[in-house]
Amino acid sequence: QVQLVDSGGGLVMAGGSLRLSCAASGRPGPNYGVGWYRQVPGKERQFLSAINWTGGSAYYADSVKGRFTITRDNAKNTVYLQMDSLKPEDTAVYYCAAGQRLTTATMLPAYWGQGTQVTVSS
Repeated sequence: QVQLVDSGGGLVMAGGSLRLSCAASGRPGPNYGVGWYRQVPGKERQFLSAINWTGGSAYYADSVKGRFTITRDNAKNTVYLQMDSLKPEDTAVYYCAAGQRLTTATMLPAYWGQGTQVTVSS
């Protein structure tokens, strides 16, 4: 079992930054990673970024590459998503997830955080 608690969302102006946190604990399965997704109403959940459970092999979707950075602090069992140069189109509910990484760019989420709202105003 894996437990995830995500936090750090809020309201920010375009061009600003936010850092999301995902406290990840428990017993991960083989090849597990932690990823970040986002969802806006009426659209499918979008896979943004992932990192191995103990760190390394970071992946970014094209929509966030160069603006978002995923890291893991093993001492705190926490994965962070640093989001810079935010745009209004980044507005969404952001979720962290844990699951098996089939490839660097592919993950099968098995556990989800509760989600945190990010709103970017223009």
